[in-house]
Amino acid sequence: MSEALLIENSTSPQDVLPLGECEASIKNWFLVHTKPRSEKLAETHLQQFGVEIFCPLLKQEKIIRRKRRSVISPLFPGYLFAKFDPFRQYRAVHYATGVRRVVTFGTTIARVEESMIEAMKARLFEGCVKMSKCSSFTPGQKVRIQDGPLRGLEAIFEREMSDRQRVTLLLQSVSYQARVVVHVDQVANL
Repeated sequence: MSEALLIENSTSPQDVLPLGECEASIKNWFLVHTKPRSEKLAETHLQQFGVEIFCPLLKQEKIIRRKRRSVISPLFPGYLFAKFDPFRQYRAVHYATGVRRVVTFGTTIARVEESMIEAMKARLFEGCVKMSKCSSFTPGQKVRIQDGPLRGLEAIFEREMSDRQRVTLLLQSVSYQARVVVHVDQVANL
């Protein structure tokens, strides 16, 4: 029985062929799962096979040992994007040092659209993805929850939570105060 690969969202019969039997070079972007904290190692080894790699980085301010420091880490820890011909380079990518596996859904390789990669590359600033602030609220500001189970309640904005587009709000009731965490899209100015 010959081994075959299927490419997600493919419609042409050329996309479903036994490995090594494809005449044309079809390079697409795919998602590669790396071993823990091995994105750079995998990137180096995959580039030796002629695979184009995109590993978007995120620059953040973090407090480390009581000092605020700028830290650069992968935007998607444990993953990177690789552009390769699955019919000719799948095995080389799958077994490269630092790679855990090529992401698949069953026997179908998870293909990433070129437009998605280009959109991320367009947000690069000094080699890192530039993230926009998720909220325009200031601590102590009164807000109203617009969606979810707490819809219609008024609260006081306390703080924005890092990396997750969530905010912490302080709900005040007659008898007690409660802190809640909600998605920033569920909150609006009063």
